[in-house]
Amino acid sequence: MSTFRQLKIYQTGGLDKLVLDDKSTLKPLGPHSLNVKVSYAGVNYIDTYFRSGLYPVPLPFNLGQEGAGKIVEVGSEVTQFKPGQSVAFYSPGSLSEYQQVDQSKAVLLDRLNVTEKVAATGLLQGLTAWTFLREAYQVKKGDKILVHSAAGGVGLLLVQLAKHLGAYVIGTTSTPEKAQLAKQNGADEVILYTKEDTVARVLELTNGEGVIANYDGVGKDTFDLAFEVAARRGTIISFGNASGAVEPFSILKLTAKNIKLLRPSVMNYIATAEELNKYASELFDLIGKGVVKLHTHGVYDFTIDSLRQAQADITSRNTTGKLIVKVSDE
Repeated sequence: MSTFRQLKIYQTGGLDKLVLDDKSTLKPLGPHSLNVKVSYAGVNYIDTYFRSGLYPVPLPFNLGQEGAGKIVEVGSEVTQFKPGQSVAFYSPGSLSEYQQVDQSKAVLLDRLNVTEKVAATGLLQGLTAWTFLREAYQVKKGDKILVHSAAGGVGLLLVQLAKHLGAYVIGTTSTPEKAQLAKQNGADEVILYTKEDTVARVLELTNGEGVIANYDGVGKDTFDLAFEVAARRGTIISFGNASGAVEPFSILKLTAKNIKLLRPSVMNYIATAEELNKYASELFDLIGKGVVKLHTHGVYDFTIDSLRQAQADITSRNTTGKLIVKVSDE
């Protein structure tokens, strides 16, 4: 472990700026930290924002947001973890053969009864969907909600979890195949936004009332219509920029229907060990019971060509489910 491979950017730009550095080294282990040998890591849209420069970061920057693997070393004041245990974690730089993780950002997998692959597949997107449904807007039985990109990684989880909570779920997708997948996962109705008028269909399906909550990971292309489909006292949860960043707008747009607008970050819902363990336990319990089914679009090798392909695929908006990287054997 003197040196290991880690995905980095030294400058922002296109896919060619991704570098698989094979000379990475670990810093001295802090008293509250874990050294983890990573087996699987997730591919997340936010890394494309870092790479493109949409979200400025200090360079060089290590990519990856979450992963799973086995602990190889623990800090001097760590008492809840020990070497050899499997953990899932969220920590910047997870697209790496080894990762140092603060103990408050890790979850023991033994008690959750899930594999490292399942944990890496479901952790961050699953926690995003679950916390947004429980806190950004607290979905309850009978709520009519809209989920954009309903066949995407977060979208499929939002659909399944919202149905579990008793909501009437309207989804949007770009193709009939994606619409079928969204319906198979619980969507009551799916709008093909490439062929249908989304606003007209939402209002038709809600008897003119609109939706009480709108989960939008698309961004620029769907932001304006969110105000048109919102019910009185509705909530817009804007959490992604798949089509580009939302442009500046007048706050007066909220006035007509007393609309609430949030731009939440899952990290602020799982900022403490207690919050992380609570929501992770709830999420993986639902996965274990079959209430939530994880969908994997693809498993990518830990090579520079494969990692570049993963980022190209996720930005194409043609994927369904989660993209993960196999870094090493479990």
